[in-house]
Amino acid sequence: MTWSEATLLAILVVAILGWLAWISASRVDRLHRKLSASRIALDSQLVRRASAAADLATSGLLDPASSVIVADSAYAVIDEHGPVTAPEQALVMAGLGERRERVESALSATLREALADAAEVATLRATVDGGPLLTNLAASWYRAQLARRFHNEAVAQAQRARRHWYVRLLHLAGRAPWPQTVELDDQMPAGLEAAPQP
Repeated sequence: MTWSEATLLAILVVAILGWLAWISASRVDRLHRKLSASRIALDSQLVRRASAAADLATSGLLDPASSVIVADSAYAVIDEHGPVTAPEQALVMAGLGERRERVESALSATLREALADAAEVATLRATVDGGPLLTNLAASWYRAQLARRFHNEAVAQAQRARRHWYVRLLHLAGRAPWPQTVELDDQMPAGLEAAPQP
């Protein structure tokens, strides 16, 4: 093999490796963007669920003690949400954070306690104001569950892509933080699950 053939072969190998690195970097970037979009969607669905819970709490349909406890839990979620700053809007990779996951789980537990009696939920659903409020709560809760599942699946895909040796060796993920799943209690009360999903 002559010097010119060896040079041509080396250039060809470098070009192929560069092309493969570019494809891998593009894939990791796409997964990061998908992850960011799913995290933002999850956040908005959880805030919707908290707003629906606050609407139910302030409707006067629940007993006074349950109304206060549900409202307190719902407003804790809304307060914990806070505004999203400009750098966070660009690429949201982190989970919700331990404190936010705790208040979301507390809201779930509080609502399950307040709506534990399926017969009482059916009675509330039969009222003029209760039907739309419970349907809205059930629908927003269901969408939040789906959004969390989609987000955690996007996290798993991004983590799998970033574990490849060549992604780590060439730093193809850039400075993006390691993707985090969102782990919280989002189990619906049994009586609310029977609500029709829009």
